Amino acid sequence: MSPPVVCPNCSAPISPAQFATAQFTACGDCGTPLLARAFPALLRPAPQGVSGERITDSGQAACFYHPHKTAHVPCDACGRFVCALCDVELHGQHLCPACIETGRRKGSLTTLESRRMLWDNVALAVAVLPPLLCLWPAIVGAPAAIFLAIFGWRKPRSVAPRFTRLRLTLAIVVAVLALVGIGALIYFLKQQGGGATPFSMEPTIQE
Repeated sequence: MSPPVVCPNCSAPISPAQFATAQFTACGDCGTPLLARAFPALLRPAPQGVSGERITDSGQAACFYHPHKTAHVPCDACGRFVCALCDVELHGQHLCPACIETGRRKGSLTTLESRRMLWDNVALAVAVLPPLLCLWPAIVGAPAAIFLAIFGWRKPRSVAPRFTRLRLTLAIVVAVLALVGIGALIYFLKQQGGGATPFSMEPTIQE
């Protein structure tokens, strides 16, 4: 059972009925106004674990990892018989603990995510940082940021909920503004220098 959520003033347990309200409610003990928010998992009853059954008949198949437990299902990856305690059901497959660990280590178990690339942070960093350094990095960074934002638009988002698309959109806007600024600077320098640009290798001679 999860530990109770308590009032920050008197440490009295807060009733679960107060979690669903959008308005401030008073603490039952001290009357302090409270606005409690909780994850749904806090109020959801925890499922009971399944324990393996002991072998009662000599003809029963045994678990590979627990010889005294009755086999529940075979592992879909290696074929070993496992008991209900060792059985790990993942996206419709029954896997044993060893195959889970092997797949995680080798990266062959694609349905098991242990990390996720935050493309919105990468695109925004590539769009913002180069213009702060120099003109040349911005020329490469702005198109790269647009490409990363488009590439990461349909990629899986962060596990923690946040405004991922907002960062991608902001990266595209910053990159486009950087390209517009670079174009305006080139045009201005070309007008001032009689055709020379900051990318020209030939020095300009002014009379």
